[in-house]
Amino acid sequence: MNKKAVVLLSGGLDSATVLADLTARGFECHTLAVDYGQRHRSELLAAERVSQALGGVSHRVVAVDLRAIGGSALTDDALDVPTELSEGIPITYVPARNTLMLALALGHAEVLGAGCIGIGVNAVDYSGYPDCRPAFIEAFQVLANLATQAGVEGQHCRIDAPLMHMTKAKIIQHGLSLGVDYSITVSCYQATDAGEACGVCDSCRLRQIGFEEAGVADPTRYAQS
Repeated sequence: MNKKAVVLLSGGLDSATVLADLTARGFECHTLAVDYGQRHRSELLAAERVSQALGGVSHRVVAVDLRAIGGSALTDDALDVPTELSEGIPITYVPARNTLMLALALGHAEVLGAGCIGIGVNAVDYSGYPDCRPAFIEAFQVLANLATQAGVEGQHCRIDAPLMHMTKAKIIQHGLSLGVDYSITVSCYQATDAGEACGVCDSCRLRQIGFEEAGVADPTRYAQS
């Protein structure tokens, strides 16, 4: 079995856990962060820290300007990040983000000869994003098998989403058992340049609930109100 992997690393809690999980399973992990024009820029610095702390063999950042199309509170400064839960798909959804990220990871994996791509999508404690569902991952797996030379030659690259059916609390407990230091991660949609969380956005709320339900102290650094 090919034990080389590309791990999509956002700098947040979930992707850090995926990196720790794949490393513990014996994969040689090469991490990839995507600078898509997000307003929470400190997550890119967090991704580099997480990669170094959790044994990433290499780390690179690829830039894709999703501000050019906008449509999300994370890529358009004219749209405010909501502080209240909303029904349906929230405005923090970034059109095509996970599709683009997986495509970039697929290209990187083919160049490296990696047989696995790790991604921290979750269908339990998430914000309702359509590109975090099992059906999306299954569809991209079909695409990956068809779209690359490696796939055509029978060397399929497997999309691994180990957190898909875990609650946030279970993810945190799993990560802690693998030695993840969540204080170096940034999950907030509008973190400060120093990586301090707002404490009120959807991502912050899910993270807070996760630590509470996991029964462990929340190590997140919050900005002063």
